[in-house]
Amino acid sequence: MESISIKTLPHEYQRYDTVGDYFREDGMLNFRISQMPVEWHEWLILIHEMVEYILIKKRGISIEEIDAFDMAFTGEGEPGDDPKAPYHDEHQIATVMEKMLCMFLAENWKDYDAAVNAAGE
Repeated sequence: MESISIKTLPHEYQRYDTVGDYFREDGMLNFRISQMPVEWHEWLILIHEMVEYILIKKRGISIEEIDAFDMAFTGEGEPGDDPKAPYHDEHQIATVMEKMLCMFLAENWKDYDAAVNAAGE
């Protein structure tokens, strides 16, 4: 397994308008999660990103492909929800896992989703 760095940071310091990001830098796999008002929300974002990363790695989808799509995305919602996203299926599976964990944490999905969507405002 590669070395991993996980950090939370103010949303405005993300590489682009996203609450969860992963990238490689200096031989390290980095996960960057936007700071959220509720700690559990940060964990949910991290789990989503980790599940998505495991799936794209297994399926041979490069981070560079994802970055190119995400950074050029101008549609509504999250880039991974767009059926044209190179990691659409992986993003959908990660969202299912995120929703399941949200339920087990007794968090309200609608409140969580609203907080995630408000992060960039």
